[in-house]
Amino acid sequence: MQSKLTDIELIDLALAGNQAAYADLVKRHQRFVFTLALRFAKGREDAEEITQDCFIKAYRSLAQFQGQSKFSTWLYSIVYTTAMTFLRKKRVSTTSIDNEDAGIQLENRPSAFEANTAESKSRSFYVNQAIEQLLPDDAMIITLFYKAEQSLEEIAQAMNMEANTVKVKLFRARQRLKEKLEHNLKHEARELI
Repeated sequence: MQSKLTDIELIDLALAGNQAAYADLVKRHQRFVFTLALRFAKGREDAEEITQDCFIKAYRSLAQFQGQSKFSTWLYSIVYTTAMTFLRKKRVSTTSIDNEDAGIQLENRPSAFEANTAESKSRSFYVNQAIEQLLPDDAMIITLFYKAEQSLEEIAQAMNMEANTVKVKLFRARQRLKEKLEHNLKHEARELI
């Protein structure tokens, strides 16, 4: 299939029965869908399951995509709802940020990236590590805004919220991310000395 086709053209071809067109859509978006799923699931196997479920749901609902937003925004809303459903089924316990024990739990949680020592010294490692320690909604908003370069309106649509709510949540998520980074980097500095 030609990768120069737009998402809309690939959707039209997929709706006409061209399975290769949908495969191209999956290839185009799977890395980022997996990244978002990993922000929620915290485990590779669970993130792979969420990613697979998302693309199955997207395929089944493809005819309902009306093109009023970007395909990626529509797809990210599927990721969000699928991940939330998955987490409810798994009954993952979430802890309040106000809970003092939460910091200790997060501090002691091993990072999946620690195996790669070269990457562990990079700025992106620390940012990703801090994002992993955020609550799922905070991680999703940060990831969509900075990595997917989605607008507040697009994030609001993906997360089924008002744009002003997303703006406030983004502000608060940035503050929490900053706190996590400061804490993690202070901890790293102690280990290096």
